[in-house]
Amino acid sequence: MKQYPISRDGWPYLAIFLVLMIICYIIWPQLVIIPGLFFLFILFFFRNPERIIPSDELSLVSPADGVVMDVERVYEDKFIIGESIRIRIFLSILNVHINRAPMAGTVGFRAYRPGQMLPAFKSHASELNEKNFIGIENQNLRILVTQVTGFIARRIVCWVNENDELARGERFGLIKFGSCTELFMPSDVKVLVTKGDKVIGGQTILGRVNENEGSEH
Repeated sequence: MKQYPISRDGWPYLAIFLVLMIICYIIWPQLVIIPGLFFLFILFFFRNPERIIPSDELSLVSPADGVVMDVERVYEDKFIIGESIRIRIFLSILNVHINRAPMAGTVGFRAYRPGQMLPAFKSHASELNEKNFIGIENQNLRILVTQVTGFIARRIVCWVNENDELARGERFGLIKFGSCTELFMPSDVKVLVTKGDKVIGGQTILGRVNENEGSEH
């Protein structure tokens, strides 16, 4: 998919506010400032920056920009099927909202679950909110990334399907207007971040696979 400085998912909003700016200017020029501010916000929210992706094949990069809410051991029952480490990342409305693949691999699982719209920073939001699941696998391990809606976030966008190939750091979707993204990885992966750390999608290394103990699937 060809990439642009502003994600294509933001273009319809930009078109709407551009039309409103023209209408406001015709009615009363000073009114332009209102849709103009929204136009600038949409430009900011849907920004789609390039990132320098780490070349280490055994590293897992962050699937999103934001702040690590917690790192905990859980049982993952959809794709990894076993004890896993879950890293939850909260994206504020000011963060870049493009999601990226933590590692290179094949999309081996894709599922969607409808749900509520609780604030994404709530501890139980992951269990109750609308959610999209993307499982990725390669010769070393399986991981699962989830896109979770929030109180402001109302739409999950995912551009990949099962059997698609992803490169490390490749864009695979976004969540509109504030959200949470989770990374589930096998319990033997070395975690390199802690609660409260700020992370950059496609760039910050969250964990690293032990080269001698690649997880089996």
